[in-house]
Amino acid sequence: MTKASITNVKTPSSALADRPASGKVSVRNVTKIYDPEGVHVVALDGFSMDIEAGDFVAIVGPSGCGKSTLMNILAGFDTLTTGEVYLDDQLLAGPGTKPLPGSDRVVVFQQGALFPWMTVLENVTYGLMKKGVLKRAEANEKGIEFLERSGNLGRIANSYPAQLSSGMQRRVEIVRALINDPKILLLDEPFRAMDTVNKNRMHQHLLRIYQATRKTIMFITHDLEEALFLADRVIVMTTRPGTMKMDIAIDLPRPRDHAMMASEAYLALKQQAVFAVREEAKRAFDRGEREMA
Repeated sequence: MTKASITNVKTPSSALADRPASGKVSVRNVTKIYDPEGVHVVALDGFSMDIEAGDFVAIVGPSGCGKSTLMNILAGFDTLTTGEVYLDDQLLAGPGTKPLPGSDRVVVFQQGALFPWMTVLENVTYGLMKKGVLKRAEANEKGIEFLERSGNLGRIANSYPAQLSSGMQRRVEIVRALINDPKILLLDEPFRAMDTVNKNRMHQHLLRIYQATRKTIMFITHDLEEALFLADRVIVMTTRPGTMKMDIAIDLPRPRDHAMMASEAYLALKQQAVFAVREEAKRAFDRGEREMA
């Protein structure tokens, strides 16, 4: 099967704004081979992509295509077998290099990762205190500022995660990520377990944050409509071994609302993407692929 690469001629609307000075990602011919019990499992096979600083890129594909493997390599949680990954032209990962997690890349996972024994404010300021960049009073002041800027969340500063809804917990996690001023925000299906109403609210919340901060975002999802609604580009991956099948530029104006999903432009983009995603999902099903990272 011939792999297609489709890029719309028009520049995505987010490119019209001033780009941030940092946050450019380059993934060059990355292959990742797992070797459980001596049987080679190729998760990624020659995957390449570039993300310009300040872009919002969504990655979609069937279960087991290597989406989370790619994110773990970028985050510094995993190694690669061949290829290279750069952040602002600085080498992050290559063959034989040790994983290098750093505050310049922050991950928000689908499972949730707030410390249950800490208050919201303690969770949000944890990274600042861990790095020793601020004293407690200064960190608390900054934490309250960020919570207030993220939808008046200062009112829950002294609450514990168990007292919050899943959507509220996710908002706090995003605040905790942003307060450390990362170059890139890595989101691994953060809204997967939410119902439609709460997911739509979180989409709007994330887009407001994106417009305000212009952080580079890489967003992994199984939800094609979510990817098309949020991103500047949607990258469709093949079933395992994962590589790029299609790169779609999403030339839809920002700010966005869900009414846009009924527009002719959105529906045309959706039609373009659906076939590619379904084709790969069918291939994965026919091969009996089991879900893996």
